[in-house]
Amino acid sequence: MRDLYPPGRLGLSFEIFPPKTREGLDALYVVVDELTAQQPLFISITYGAGGSTRDQSLEIARTIRERFGQKVTAHFTCVGSNRAEIRDWLAAADRLGVEHIMALRGDPPKGETEFKQAEGGLRYASELVALIRSEFPRFGIGVAGYPETHQEAVSPEADLENLKRKVDLGGDVIYTQLFFDNDDFFRFRDACVSRGITAPIVPGLLPVLNLKQIQRITTLCKAKLPTELLASLEARVDDPVGQLAVGVDWCAQQCRGLIAGGVPGLHFYVLNRADHIRRILAQMR
Repeated sequence: MRDLYPPGRLGLSFEIFPPKTREGLDALYVVVDELTAQQPLFISITYGAGGSTRDQSLEIARTIRERFGQKVTAHFTCVGSNRAEIRDWLAAADRLGVEHIMALRGDPPKGETEFKQAEGGLRYASELVALIRSEFPRFGIGVAGYPETHQEAVSPEADLENLKRKVDLGGDVIYTQLFFDNDDFFRFRDACVSRGITAPIVPGLLPVLNLKQIQRITTLCKAKLPTELLASLEARVDDPVGQLAVGVDWCAQQCRGLIAGGVPGLHFYVLNRADHIRRILAQMR
């Protein structure tokens, strides 16, 4: 997976999630068609908390590979599965030709406040990375990094040590949690380098679509909204088109700064839309 990011080339990737309805799935494939026109390295597919759409995610991955000829990354978490079930799912992903796995511990299922290890399962993402690397070596492995520190970490230092463990056990590329201040990313990258973490670090970007949505998302993941961005969105609280324009401009500005800072790629959380991504990439170019 590290080979995706050779020196001198910027790699784009897009993250989608399984919709809840057949109509939503049809609409998603229209979006995927538009996203593949941007020539991404891969499209990644998440699934619902607790594994609620895990099998559907694999089916979407298969369709994207076959219909669009696009490489895919399938998310997998430790939530709700024992080791045998984890191996079965990974074997299914392997048979479908999935190229990469995003190996995550996972969030607690809806209604629960803390992660609970399944009986006979895994507790940490690092254990999942080790299992994949040992038993399914064909897969590239992505792991998560947190520029503003994981909300459950006891300290930034402990969070970075956990990240180093994931990389040392076989993680190929680090994809970050969303952030809106590039300084947070660059501080995080410097801290990783100082601890001997050598994997490529790809910033994860969530373009703002509207104020209400981004406030809910940042509350869940404890990311900060810069004062300037928040003020611009609040000034257009009754103007959905204006809020979207603010989000597009802010993300394009982030992208330019990150590229100038030498990032190997950009990973966009697209929220199953493509219109704003086209606008952001057009501004970048």
